[in-house]
Amino acid sequence: MRDPHEAWSVRTSRRARRLSVRVYPGGRVEIVAPPGASATVVQRFIGQHRHWIDQRVRDFAALAPLDTELPERIELPAIGGRFAVDYLRAPGAPRVERSAPEQLLVAGAIDHRHAVAKVLRRWLADLAAQHFAVQLRAIAAEFGFQFRRLQVRRQRTRWGSCSLSGTISLNMCLLFLEPAIARYLMIHELCHTRHMNHSARFWNLVAHCEPNYRQLDRTLTRSWRAVPWWMFG
Repeated sequence: MRDPHEAWSVRTSRRARRLSVRVYPGGRVEIVAPPGASATVVQRFIGQHRHWIDQRVRDFAALAPLDTELPERIELPAIGGRFAVDYLRAPGAPRVERSAPEQLLVAGAIDHRHAVAKVLRRWLADLAAQHFAVQLRAIAAEFGFQFRRLQVRRQRTRWGSCSLSGTISLNMCLLFLEPAIARYLMIHELCHTRHMNHSARFWNLVAHCEPNYRQLDRTLTRSWRAVPWWMFG
């Protein structure tokens, strides 16, 4: 039997075409359902995938205990950022202030944990947009790629994407990954500006830009565990 504090949730997504499941660090389980999916259909789906879900929860539990505390320190390997976080109870909604180069102050109604997590994510989104724009432009220039624009998002199931129009979307959660992995993901998406598929020509181009792409790609698929719980609120 699952512990009662292990959170399960069902989220309806207009973009979803079928039911899917994701297990996040800390053991949180999210079922994503398309519009109109009945409770019976969702329960049947959970039953069919229960063994896999429980195994993934055990895998994450073996790595780290369930952590629902707000951070006292934020480590961002992708950009070499380290920030100590202090909290100050004060009137008004939570807000983030940078009190020193490596020091953040979250002031306001800090007892509202989800509101605090939300403002931390908003602050990180701005930070990611600044740094990723510089990194992506540098990699594009290094290999002669062109892209239309960069979009930084907090995606739940994808690290990045590239549209037909040349817009590259990067997941702000890349901040928590090692620089080589974040760089590989950027190379991967830039290669899609030439090949909008995963054909042999695409992978040959990736290999030309990053010879160690196979190992980095395997590591990337396991990297959700490096992302703290409060990024998934």
